[in-house]
Amino acid sequence: MRKLVFAISALALVTSAAFADPIADRQALMKANGKAMKELTGIVKGEAAFDAAIVLAALNRLSEDAGKMDPATLWPAGSETGGDTTSAPKIWEDPAGFQAAIDKFKSDADAAVAAAPADVDGLKAQMGVVGSNCGGCHETFRIKKG
Repeated sequence: MRKLVFAISALALVTSAAFADPIADRQALMKANGKAMKELTGIVKGEAAFDAAIVLAALNRLSEDAGKMDPATLWPAGSETGGDTTSAPKIWEDPAGFQAAIDKFKSDADAAVAAAPADVDGLKAQMGVVGSNCGGCHETFRIKKG
């Protein structure tokens, strides 16, 4: 019976791996990052009132998402050409540079969570640091649309 359960579990794992879509997964992750950044930017621009709980939740999402950015899983070899992707070839040409950009984003997002801002001015300062990671990575490792 244990062998049967193990065999079924192994088959399920192999099947799920076969259907994994790294392009869709990384796009979903980037879309979530964009949503968190949009919330924070709205507060910085005065379009929404400062709410410490909302700010901390958005910063936590960025930190958690940065931790999910595993190049081997989300940008495996072969995913640079298949599907609708804006990931630049530089990701696969300079994997160490790409990993360094991810690590910096994770570190800065973690620091922003650890020192959660108490007001809009504090958030503006953190958005300058965290946001520069997004922009810098997109400049180097993303193909611009249109």
